[in-house]
Amino acid sequence: MPSYRVTLAVGALAAGTSPDAVLPEAARLVAELTVVEAKDVQLLRGVPCAVVRYEAPSDDVAEAVAEHAVDGLTGVVEVRSAVVTRRDGPRWTRVR
Repeated sequence: MPSYRVTLAVGALAAGTSPDAVLPEAARLVAELTVVEAKDVQLLRGVPCAVVRYEAPSDDVAEAVAEHAVDGLTGVVEVRSAVVTRRDGPRWTRVR
């Protein structure tokens, strides 16, 4: 099964939300729909990002999983952007 990842650019946190709660919540939301392979925090161009890698049978399903995570994070954190990429050999290819 192909491997995908969603990179969520994180903005303002909701009142009472600690920064270290965002990644586990994103991974939990993804895990509601599919197998989570890995999770990480990255700083991309000065923007903190939560990155969750997961399995999906197709690009459409992978995008639906990412949308589920974004929707679920709405009350926790501002998601500035969400980018879905697919593992193609040694590189990650952006989906649509």
